Amino acid sequence: MFSEKSIEAVRATLPAVRSALGQIASVFYDKLFTAHAELLRDLFNRGNQASGEQQQALAGSIATFASALLENPGTPPEAMLSRIAHKHASLGITPDQYAIVHTNLFAAIAEVLGEAVTDEVAAAWSEVYWSMADALIAIEARLYAEAGTPGGDVWRDYRVVGRLPDNDVVTFLARPVDGSPPPASRPGQYVSVQVELPDGARQIRQYSLSGAPAEALQFTVKKVVGRPDGEVSNHLHERVAEGDVLRIGAPFGDVTLGDGDGPVLLASAGIGCTPMIGMLNHLAGTGSPRRVIAVHADRAQGTHAFRADLEQLVAKLPNATAHIWYEDPESPWPADRTGLVDLTAIGIPEGITAYLCGPLPFLRAVRAQLRELGVPAADIHYEIFGPDLWLAQD
Repeated sequence: MFSEKSIEAVRATLPAVRSALGQIASVFYDKLFTAHAELLRDLFNRGNQASGEQQQALAGSIATFASALLENPGTPPEAMLSRIAHKHASLGITPDQYAIVHTNLFAAIAEVLGEAVTDEVAAAWSEVYWSMADALIAIEARLYAEAGTPGGDVWRDYRVVGRLPDNDVVTFLARPVDGSPPPASRPGQYVSVQVELPDGARQIRQYSLSGAPAEALQFTVKKVVGRPDGEVSNHLHERVAEGDVLRIGAPFGDVTLGDGDGPVLLASAGIGCTPMIGMLNHLAGTGSPRRVIAVHADRAQGTHAFRADLEQLVAKLPNATAHIWYEDPESPWPADRTGLVDLTAIGIPEGITAYLCGPLPFLRAVRAQLRELGVPAADIHYEIFGPDLWLAQD
């Protein structure tokens, strides 16, 4: 619980801190990677650092957490913490790393804000940081225990036993090298994959589980062209073949298909279809009677990954429909399904739970439509690949 003195210090300085968070985050990462070059080489996504997305996401999470504490000091933002904790757990983050972050973050705050950071202000913001860190450490410890990976030992060696190309994506099937069964997962989760790149860096990326075959992990990777964050995905496309060994983490992710018999909306755009295909695979595999509305948006037929799978899985379900929009279709396509997704055209039943995945503009647009149609915010769940810029831009 925060002291009233700390709450007032944070409240008084939040506007200044918020306005400088972008600069603070940039200075923080410079200091962190100068002191610990191995973190940029082997843990943090170099592409997101180069684009500035990681800095934006960090700034957004700190501002959101501090604002939440001021509004409800005893009630931390659980949804945000859960999302971050699952990302951390997928990387094997350990409690000692939070102290390293604290040292460099507060050095950055002092450098950027200068004399405004009195001892009182520093102590108050340190309370904010450790409140957030302690909450994350507790959640991550629980996740590690549930996954059977105490202490964050999430990594195992897997052998690639299958490669399934589909347009500009490849689905990999991988089995544990030691012959043990793959870990259990929930529909919608992802795994971390670590590869050694030509310069010796061991970079990590997360990929959605697009299915759950009994004896293998199944994850799908899109080839990325012309962007710095594509170095791992392109390495997997170009250099990893059947028989090769990959280092893969345990499945994590908090946006998972819920139990029950109520209607569900699975809405995706582009490569955001991968967790939705994983959910559809689960629903079809269990013969679910639930009403399922699958919505997908893509540039054209030729870029639509899992197009055939979507049709086949929906056909297997007794109460499912698929609705597809293309922005620039390559062949004749209905005019009312050309352009951007319009949920008013398909009818959204009461009591629906929505799962969304795709680029941020798509997520914002679809969520806004759902809210206008009366779907409660608590029933709308989203997954975003890479740093969560939704927080940074709200």
